[in-house]
Parts: sequence; C-alpha cells; structure tokens
Amino acid sequence: MKKIIVPTDFSVQAENALRVAADIVRENNGELFLLHQLDLPLHLANNASSNLPEALFFMKLAKEKFDNLLKEDFLQGITIHGDVETGAAFSGIMDTVKRHRADLIVMGSHGTGGMRNLFIGSNAEKVVRNSEVPVLVVKDRKKKLDVNDFVFATDLDPNATSALKEADLFAKKTKCNLHLLYVNTPSNFMSTREAEAKVAEYLKNVNVEPTDYVIYNDTSVEEGVFNYTNDVKGDIIGMANHGRKGLSHFFNGSVSEDVVNHSSLPVITFRIK
Repeated sequence: MKKIIVPTDFSVQAENALRVAADIVRENNGELFLLHQLDLPLHLANNASSNLPEALFFMKLAKEKFDNLLKEDFLQGITIHGDVETGAAFSGIMDTVKRHRADLIVMGSHGTGGMRNLFIGSNAEKVVRNSEVPVLVVKDRKKKLDVNDFVFATDLDPNATSALKEADLFAKKTKCNLHLLYVNTPSNFMSTREAEAKVAEYLKNVNVEPTDYVIYNDTSVEEGVFNYTNDVKGDIIGMANHGRKGLSHFFNGSVSEDVVNHSSLPVITFRIK
C-alpha cells in the first residue's frame, strides 16, 4: 500500500475516504495520488473553442477547490500528487491507476444508501467491479482507519485464493485479525462436515493462516456477512471479485452490490487473478 489513488468530487463522502487514505499512506510511508476528473457539460466538451470562457470558469472553480483541499490539516506531512484533469471519471481513475502502478484505490460512498450519484452515476460501482487493484469503499467519517477485526467473506472457490492472499497481506499491514467467513444458506446448504472439508481444500497450499474461520448459517449471504461481522464487532469487510466477469459465485449480481452499498463499515474488494 505504497501508492494509493483517491478520486474526489469534493463531497463529504470523498473527504471521508481521503482521510482514511491519508492515514494509510502515513503509516506505510507511501504516496497519495489525488484525482478530480472534471467531466465538462456536453456542449462544452464538444465545442471547447466556442465556449472557452465557460470551460475555463469550470476549470478554475475546480482548481480552487482542489488547492483548498490540499491545505487541509489531515493531509500535512504526506507526499501528495495529482491535479484537476478533464474527462470521464471512471476512465480517468483507471488510467491513473495504470499510469502510477497504484496498489489501492480508496473511494467514498453515501452511507448505507449506496454509491448512487457519487462520481457521476454508476462510476463507483464500475471501479469496484473492474479494478485490478484492491478498492476500499469508505462510508462514514473516521478519524483513523482503526482496523482490529477484518471479516473476509468467501464462497470457498479454490481457484479464487489469490484474493485471500491479498486479504491476508492487507490484514498483516494493518495488523488486524483476519476472520474467514463462509455463509451457509438454505438455497446452497452444506452439512458442517462438507463445509469444513471445503474450507480445508480452500486453504490448502495458500500459505495463509486466518485468525479463525466460521461456517455461518443465515437466510442469505448478505445477511450472514452483516450479522457475523456484527457478532465479532468487525471493523471492515472484504470480498473477492472477478473483475469484468462479475463478483465471485454468490457475490454475483445484486448480492455483491448489496454488501458494498448497504454496509455501514468500510468494504474492500480484491481482484481474483
């Protein structure tokens, strides 16, 4: 976690994410890349020459907000790169990650109501689904990302252990307990013996030793993730994703979006490689 990308639209939620990212950078002696993508109105983007004064006005306004943000006390003492750029938010974020070989993206989100309207429509969800590096979604303001208990929810697919390895690395860097969670649901029920055998197969040859693992029975995966995390007083939830193919197995479709959108806790996703 040496290079962290933080997109901002200057909202309160984006500032919450920036505070967390600054804390991670400070603790890991890393660098923070702050990005604001100025997505100009269509009539300005298509006719930049005839609307130059208006385009410059939007650019100047964004630049002022960006410069004022850099003066915040919580950003002092860390290395920060970035500026205001023009273009679509999603593509700008992805290009910045590749250009700087970033290790992590930290993004803000609107409480338990989901990511709607942040970073222009569905861009935040696009980042979570498509990013090749871990994405940490932060909801509420935190003075510090104080992580003691990290719940990593999994479908126990032995072909998806690369995400577990990254989750283990995150747990070690944040010095927290890694709880491995499998949610057993009525629609995909396994006996305790079957589930434990599947856990053993999942952990085989990955050189990862979670603090503990639990097979948790609940009515749905989403409810199981939230209820178990509440039981252990977890601080952050982790999941694996397949990138453009969608999130892994029971994390496909609406379940993954519900977990990310409805969690009041930070959620971090890891790309399966």
